[in-house]
Amino acid sequence: MAKPKLALIPAAQGSRFYSVLPSDGVGDFNFARASAATRINKYGLIETVAISQSRLNYPLIDGVVKGCPHHLLEPQRTNLVTYSEAFDNAYWTKSGSSVTSGFISPDGTANAFKLVEGAANSQHYISRNITTGGSSYVSSSIYFKANGRTKARVYVSDNATGQVAVDVDLFAGTINIPNITDGSWTDKSATITKMADNWYRVSITGLQGAGTIAVARVYLLDDTGNTSYTGDGASGIYIWGAQLELGSYPTSYIVSNSGSATTRVAETANGAGDASTFNDSEGVLMAEISALADDLNIEGISVSDGSSSNRVVIFKWNVSNTIKIRVASSGTNYVNENLTLSDVTDVIKIAVKYKQNDFSIFINGFELFSENTGLTPIGLDSLEFNSDGIGGSPFYGKTKQLQYFDSALTDSELETLTSWVSFQDMAEGQLYTIE
Repeated sequence: MAKPKLALIPAAQGSRFYSVLPSDGVGDFNFARASAATRINKYGLIETVAISQSRLNYPLIDGVVKGCPHHLLEPQRTNLVTYSEAFDNAYWTKSGSSVTSGFISPDGTANAFKLVEGAANSQHYISRNITTGGSSYVSSSIYFKANGRTKARVYVSDNATGQVAVDVDLFAGTINIPNITDGSWTDKSATITKMADNWYRVSITGLQGAGTIAVARVYLLDDTGNTSYTGDGASGIYIWGAQLELGSYPTSYIVSNSGSATTRVAETANGAGDASTFNDSEGVLMAEISALADDLNIEGISVSDGSSSNRVVIFKWNVSNTIKIRVASSGTNYVNENLTLSDVTDVIKIAVKYKQNDFSIFINGFELFSENTGLTPIGLDSLEFNSDGIGGSPFYGKTKQLQYFDSALTDSELETLTSWVSFQDMAEGQLYTIE
């Protein structure tokens, strides 16, 4: 197989996405994020990354780091919780409960708290009212670890008739959305992710339909899942890292302990290569990527001339679980193909070949599209995590590799390039647990 002209394989953090090819640095991507952010490091711990420094995020399978890291790019989000770790602060209301400090958290330091149930027959929870503005998607998340109690509920309401909740079983590592009155909240979803040292991150998302206040609450549950019961005054769960953000899916943890809401600014990566890197006549753009969510936002990765007139672009499209491939020359789309995936959040290996009257798309080892009529782009001079070379429809997701070849590969080579090396490689790439 031909050698790629540009190859990005995540291996280092810094002010750039460093490409291994070309070796002179022309293939490096300019990276920007005007705030700090967090990542999962190689030990499975949550780690803060400084302003303007890229993030190598490591995948977790059953709480253990498996496989190579990916570059993580996320949109701007704000943690509306202003004391995300200081649960002993008066900011948090405790009812039928108390908190004690000094326990090892998912960042590896002793800054977690234990939420302890009282001895009365009552509900046992911690709570905070947060202004959201209303009529928007709200995602609430928190980290849990069992200690005496193994069940809890993450609950968000609009302080009126609407609410959304998720129950978690920390012994089984499972979640369910309880059958409670939902009122004005719609489009519910929930996630659970096992972290290192038996911690779990649990989130709930819903579309808030009424009110401008969200009541964010964590309940302790008894063994049968009741919110009201007689406690023993000692049992509870460890808690850490509360987050409430406006958005249809939860993003990486945003540390917010200053008494004010904290924003992680959107990230960009662009400007890789130059006119000598790319071939207008023929080539292949290959990516191993996954989306953050099936949120119907248009997001792209492109080789272009700095416009939408000449480009090869891989889009996450505004149709559920769909990617779109476009190859444009002088303003005409000679390839404009929608491809349906089972889940855009799964990792895919995709390659787009362009050559005059010879175009094809391979995904995970299979050819899904071919076309024998069309012209190729002209003036290609940059590879970027956006759709047009000037920042339109930026890509937010996980990138395990990105390659550009300045010649058209054969079908056999494209099949090899986009195939999984082994079943183990495929399973770990998709974050599946093999039992």
